[in-house]
Amino acid sequence: MLPEYAPTAFTDFSVEANRQKMLAALDKVQGELGRDIPLVIGGEEIYTDDKIKSLNPSKHSEVVAYCSKGTKELAEKAIAIADETFKLWSKVDPIERARYLLKAGAIAKRRRFELAAWMVYEVGKSWPEADGDVAETIDFLEFYAREMMRYAEPQPVTPYPGEENELYYIPLGVGAVIPPWNFPCAILGGMTSAAIVTGNTVILKPASTAPAIGYQFCKIMKETGLPDGVLNFLPGPGSQIGDTIVDHPRTRFIAFTGSMEVGLRIHERAAKKQESQLWIKRTVLEMGGKDFIIVDSSADLDAAADGIVKAAYGFQGQKCSACSRAIVVEDVYDTVIEKAVALAKKITIGEPKDQQNHQGGVVDEAAYNKILEYIEIGKGEGECVLGGGKGPDGGYFIQPTIIKGVDRNSRIAQEEIFGPVLAVIKAKDYDDAVEIANGTEFGLTGAIYSGNRGNLEAGRRDLHCGNLYLNRKCTGALVGVQPFGGFNMSGTDSKAGGRYYLGLFTQAKSVTEQF
Repeated sequence: MLPEYAPTAFTDFSVEANRQKMLAALDKVQGELGRDIPLVIGGEEIYTDDKIKSLNPSKHSEVVAYCSKGTKELAEKAIAIADETFKLWSKVDPIERARYLLKAGAIAKRRRFELAAWMVYEVGKSWPEADGDVAETIDFLEFYAREMMRYAEPQPVTPYPGEENELYYIPLGVGAVIPPWNFPCAILGGMTSAAIVTGNTVILKPASTAPAIGYQFCKIMKETGLPDGVLNFLPGPGSQIGDTIVDHPRTRFIAFTGSMEVGLRIHERAAKKQESQLWIKRTVLEMGGKDFIIVDSSADLDAAADGIVKAAYGFQGQKCSACSRAIVVEDVYDTVIEKAVALAKKITIGEPKDQQNHQGGVVDEAAYNKILEYIEIGKGEGECVLGGGKGPDGGYFIQPTIIKGVDRNSRIAQEEIFGPVLAVIKAKDYDDAVEIANGTEFGLTGAIYSGNRGNLEAGRRDLHCGNLYLNRKCTGALVGVQPFGGFNMSGTDSKAGGRYYLGLFTQAKSVTEQF
């Protein structure tokens, strides 16, 4: 009998044994940097001449991997193989499918430090951020395995005399899974494992800035004995690979996490019926955010400032849930800014393989340039009271930046920056703060710091976001504990890590026999 699911505890790196394990993993992975990574289609490893060069964003002279780049023809081959494999995989007993995930979770636990080390190098995560990503990966595998077992049980229907009635969930078909680079193990693993355990086959197109980590996940799934063709690994440019797998008439669903612009493009393309297409394609979309933390005059201001800084600058602000707007009522506005600046000044910047550095480089040169442009825009829209420029040389480092006096309708208060930039907005009172918080096209995460029960209860009712936190930061949703997904232009509110998520990858079939 399986133990009940419980979230994986984070690693305590103050324990010397854990610190040594992480250092050993970093040394091991560094020895593997710069190798060629293949595509994997139907179990066959394919090397192409055209490569994606994955760089260490905290030391951009260092190549993490050369990843073979897919083509339209290889994408079509992958879909054909996945379509054929689906005929067998869809008939595999759901409990058996769940055990592949349980095995993968066990392997990931054994390789926990190694997987974290890959993320330190490839996307610039600090030790705790990388460890948290692996923990979430394990949690998705463990949780969705148990969820599949629950979905496989007899589903409740109303009895009716003279008939046997049942309802059960069947898989959809071939799915395109398109994950982001910012949680390159957890979100990639979560979307992929949900699709696989429900009986679908997958074309996995990892982010071009994090293919090596995606390949590590595929190796784990291969080690479980997963049949060839169930999971096909197909890195490549979105304009070629992405459009091909989204548009193809045999693609049944698309699971995507990324920007609003790309998500809407996928949604639009998926809605168009292709020749010979038999179904309405399903999209599972988690897109951007412009997330907030409200602080009122009754709040614990030290806790609020701590939550703002952790949510704004964890992983360089490169989380769709990151706090990019601090909305503070006017009578505590200056105090909160003073406390937040003091805390943010303590953030150390540099290569995150050094445990002392809490902030690495942003993911690539394009992101680096975009964020710096937004900082300059912000300087024209408010007063920069911290940071405001580049960090050390050698990586895509950007200083933690705080801009106060920002108008609620300014660009840096409305547009997703995806970097270590915090806009601080003054509210007249609590009601005004709620209006400001709801005043964007997004609706992903938010938080309130308040000692006023009336304000907390009003926030539960009036704040329009998919994940709301009271007296804690707006990042760090746990699988099974805080199902994750947003409103409005933040996506389809898929609630990853929740009890209804697997239903998005299935269709319910009702069967009646009259006697």
